[in-house]
Amino acid sequence: MTTIIISAACAAVACLPIGFFCGMRYRRRVAEAEIGSAEEQARKILEDGIKAADNKKKEALIEAREEILRTKNEFESELKERRAELTRQERRLTSKEENLDRKMETLEKKDETLTRKIKENTEAGEEIQRLKTEQFEILQKVAGMTAEQAKAQLVKQLETEVRREQAIRLTELEAEFKDEADSKARNIIALAIQRCAADQVAESTVSVVALPSDDMKGRIIGREGRNIRAIEQMTGVDLIIDDTPEAITVSGFDPVRREVARLALEKLISDGRIHPTRIEETVEKARRDVDAEIKSAGERATYDTGLHGFQPEMIKLLGRLKYRTSYGQNVLMHSIEVSLLSGIIADELGCDSTLAKRAGLLHDIGKALTQEVEGSHVQLGVELAKKFKESADVIHAIEAHHGDVEPRTLVAMIVQAADAISAARPGARRENLENYIKRLTKLEEIANSFTGVEKSFAIQAGRELRIMVKPEQVKDDDMALVARQIAQKIEGELEYPGQIKVSIIRENRATDYAK
Repeated sequence: MTTIIISAACAAVACLPIGFFCGMRYRRRVAEAEIGSAEEQARKILEDGIKAADNKKKEALIEAREEILRTKNEFESELKERRAELTRQERRLTSKEENLDRKMETLEKKDETLTRKIKENTEAGEEIQRLKTEQFEILQKVAGMTAEQAKAQLVKQLETEVRREQAIRLTELEAEFKDEADSKARNIIALAIQRCAADQVAESTVSVVALPSDDMKGRIIGREGRNIRAIEQMTGVDLIIDDTPEAITVSGFDPVRREVARLALEKLISDGRIHPTRIEETVEKARRDVDAEIKSAGERATYDTGLHGFQPEMIKLLGRLKYRTSYGQNVLMHSIEVSLLSGIIADELGCDSTLAKRAGLLHDIGKALTQEVEGSHVQLGVELAKKFKESADVIHAIEAHHGDVEPRTLVAMIVQAADAISAARPGARRENLENYIKRLTKLEEIANSFTGVEKSFAIQAGRELRIMVKPEQVKDDDMALVARQIAQKIEGELEYPGQIKVSIIRENRATDYAK
């Protein structure tokens, strides 16, 4: 058994190389067959690719030929159009050249004609100048005067005519403008006054304190006058105790001090305890009450006018105006009235009413310090306005409201007009007799200083100046000029409330007697 197995194994080992050789040959034949098949497929694919490439090439050539043909047709069409356009332009240029040639020929002919006419005009001008010189010499011989004398006489006549025409035209224009301006101003002022009707109270430099009985006078005087001396020393006023029944007069130039003294006396009389210590306490309390009233009055003024943004010190200064008067008119009431009038007028004229009201309320603020500081109320008012950082328009309105400087803004003119309205209307102010007479006398002196004035009369409480002129010296045409000159001199030399009417009267009289 073992032998058989060994024999079989030997046979298998002997057959192994033969089987390997046979397998190798079989695989080679299979590989050669596959390679041949692949080469055949590759050859077919290559042939198909060549055929497709030839077809694409033919198509591309056909498309290129078509594109070249189309481009050639477009180029020939465009070239044809451009040739036609050039032909048209050549024809137009040729036509223009022909027109220019014709115009040049026409201009040359006109130039020749113009040269000939200039020459003829020059010759005619020389002839005219020669004839004018001859006529001028003949005219001088006939007139018996030289050219300079004739010119002087002609200039004099022209001056007379121009002066006459100027006076007539000035009168017409003045009447026309005056009518229009008066109408508009009258409407605005009437509207402003109707909407602002403030009460006017005449005040003076004295106050009267009522007493319950004449026995109180002795108690106020005190032992050896100690009480009255204490009151006068602490308040800075004078107490006048005379024969007036049941009354004491408080006199003083400072209205604030006078008000403090009046309140203190009323409290002392009401309390009944009158001695130096009590007087000192009462005067101090009265002074605090007056300070509170001053502040309250300033706040009421700003509230009544609808203005805001004032510093506390400015409000106190406004309140002090309650105790100041000008020609008997309360300055605070006057300032409030001017503020309201300024606002109304500014609204009518289309101006800034708030600015105008502020300037109107502060226009007399300097009068709050005139008792303590030297200088006019205008200067003090300007300094106060600058100190409290008021606007330039408000400062200028304060400075110009009395004409110290020429008003340059509409607000300044409005405040000036409102101040005149408030001060000049009947019952607003009073004027002492001496100043009144001086003003009337000065009016007549100004009128009499002009040449040709025969007499002058200040009438209607100084509101009108009526002037009689000499007819041989002042002609009818000169009356308007003389009236204007007199009015301007009055404006420059006098201070007065409102306006003054200047009326000139000229008349000729012929007198004879029947015997």
